[in-house]
Amino acid sequence: MDTVEQHSMLEPRSARLARPAYSSLSSSPELSIIVPTFNERENVAELTKRLRKCLARRSWEVIFVDDDSPDGTAEAVRELAATDARVRCIQRLGRRGLSSACIEGMLATSAPYLAVIDADLQHDERLLPRMLDTLKQGETDIVVASRYAPGGGIGDWGAGRARISRLATRLSRILVPANLTDPMSGFFMMRRSVFMGSVRRLSAIGCKILTDVFASSPQPLRFQEMSYRFRLRNAGESKLDSLTAWDYAMLLLDKLIGHLVPVRFLAFSIVGALGIAVHFSVLALLLWPLHRDFVESQSIATLCAMTFNFAVNNVLTYRDKRLRGPQWLRGWLSFILACSVGGLANVGLASSLYRSDHEWIPAAIAGILVGAVWNYAATTTLTWGQSRK
Repeated sequence: MDTVEQHSMLEPRSARLARPAYSSLSSSPELSIIVPTFNERENVAELTKRLRKCLARRSWEVIFVDDDSPDGTAEAVRELAATDARVRCIQRLGRRGLSSACIEGMLATSAPYLAVIDADLQHDERLLPRMLDTLKQGETDIVVASRYAPGGGIGDWGAGRARISRLATRLSRILVPANLTDPMSGFFMMRRSVFMGSVRRLSAIGCKILTDVFASSPQPLRFQEMSYRFRLRNAGESKLDSLTAWDYAMLLLDKLIGHLVPVRFLAFSIVGALGIAVHFSVLALLLWPLHRDFVESQSIATLCAMTFNFAVNNVLTYRDKRLRGPQWLRGWLSFILACSVGGLANVGLASSLYRSDHEWIPAAIAGILVGAVWNYAATTTLTWGQSRK
């Protein structure tokens, strides 16, 4: 008799009964459910309980991908995982975003079927068995839970949120099939082969990963929709805010022109154009009503414009790497330094070209482009690239 068998015989019966059973997970689960989370500690246990109920006698796992929630969501998931091997936790540090979280969760599993569902219990998890059975029949690539298909509903949404959702759905028509009623859905299931076929094309911007999947697939996807009624949030607060629309606009732009111009550079340039307006507004205020010296006014206006550009880029362009607290100040200093070098490059190139052919417009445009490219490349690396290191 070996040591393991001796230890098993000596172990108290109560301890053996309390030990979780892992035999059902001796092989890879058939279905992996990806749940992106941020401050959802109060919901993870209830969601897991509901998954156990609706997926009884199925081979499944749930992967919570948590963006380092300050409320301790990751710790709550680990407590569940300690007694149930079907529960897994991926805790991300220095990264944010629902779409990118879903991608990381899908890459962390070998299950042949992948589902995405929110942690707030607004999605009807009871659809999961039907979704899985539909995919296993072999004639469908992706099953989408739809709020707008016959029999579905949007719950207690106000008129404003409903209008925004309808507008976003109409805009998505340039990327997804016209007969897909709910391209904004955050609840769907697909074959792993579908994900692997498009993963390197995914933009991973914002929270509308379903639109991203359809737009990134190298071939048209065979899909079915299942209607459901959107439920009230179980606990916690909604993560939707005014910046969600910006993220969605950037996703659409990335799918349309991202192969030509990086969408982050486009956003950086838009903010830079707004910064020019800030510069001239501050300069005019200092020169005329306040009668300050030009050099002093120009210096203050430049600093104000740079600060504006940094603050807005931090909130919009680099939202997934947003700097806070002491990191904000360090990022601001590195941004000012990098953009100062870009400004010198701008002036130097423009002056050189102007001396050569005396055409000021082409010279100015060339200087602006060189300065913009430098500022984008330098701040991406120095300001936001090093933010969590």
